[in-house]
Amino acid sequence: MNEHASAEKILQLGTAFWASKTLLSAVELKLFTQLANEPLDHGALAAKLGLGSRGTLDFFDALVALGMLEIHDGKYSNTPEAALFLDASKETYIGGILEMANDRLYPFWGHLTEALKTGQPQNEAKSGKNTFATLYADPARLKQFLQAMTGVSLGNAMALAQKFPWSNYQSFADIGCAQGAVPVAVAKLHPHLSTAGFDLPPVRPIFEEYVQTHGLTGQVRFIAGDFFNDPLPHVDVIVMGHILHDWDLDQKRMLLNKAYASLPKGGALIVYDAMIDNERKKNVFGLLMSLNMLIETMGGFDYTIAACEGWMRDAGFASTQHETLAGPHSMVVGIK
Repeated sequence: MNEHASAEKILQLGTAFWASKTLLSAVELKLFTQLANEPLDHGALAAKLGLGSRGTLDFFDALVALGMLEIHDGKYSNTPEAALFLDASKETYIGGILEMANDRLYPFWGHLTEALKTGQPQNEAKSGKNTFATLYADPARLKQFLQAMTGVSLGNAMALAQKFPWSNYQSFADIGCAQGAVPVAVAKLHPHLSTAGFDLPPVRPIFEEYVQTHGLTGQVRFIAGDFFNDPLPHVDVIVMGHILHDWDLDQKRMLLNKAYASLPKGGALIVYDAMIDNERKKNVFGLLMSLNMLIETMGGFDYTIAACEGWMRDAGFASTQHETLAGPHSMVVGIK
């Protein structure tokens, strides 16, 4: 037996869902939002959350050990990161993606082995339903889904607003805009732009509510449409974030072709996703996101940066370049 070998990494990875579900349950219970008001001791916090006595001390202390809470003089409080990103009353809240992970993704991922054997999704589609149609038909589930997209996109939206040369352009549209995290972030820093979000009609009230909370009503507009069946807006810059990975290769190429057709000469297409590194060895999140597309879609998959640049060139874009955004995400920019 190799005396230097250790099973610790294997055990940590194999039981990683323990830590994940601890965080997801804390988000579900609005624990971090509750602690934003004041630090609380074990008994007071359990009472505020409506929890019983058994297991709660371990639950809170596990969150301390996981770096999500701090404890001083017997009272729990949020870490700086939890205070910024997990307090639902703040604009910087990213918990929407965690709420959806807890409600939908966590049980679906229990069927990953079946998905790998069959190649079939393991979500609502398993019972014969159309996933997106099911989500969009229920206002509460739609809002949860759109808030999840804000949670996973917020850091990218802020990075995109800073890294792209928006001063060279006059208009842009975010395709599949969800709540509007990208249009809002860009409009705040670049008010000269004519800014729009493009999505299906049921998204409008949720988008407009989000825009209003940021004080941008009238500056950021909503365009109702279906990007498969309707023309894309004629603007200087088109953004597709967390869109391409939902679809199979032919659909990916079709969307890129539609974007090319809608842009003027010199216009730009920005695609961002958790793009897999070209060697397919480092971006764990991107690779796991691609497995999530196996769970959630009929043909979707995540892809490498090189693949995206190649598809853009095939669509006619004269030049492409890539840049990292937030965390495991990258963007590819194609110029017509």
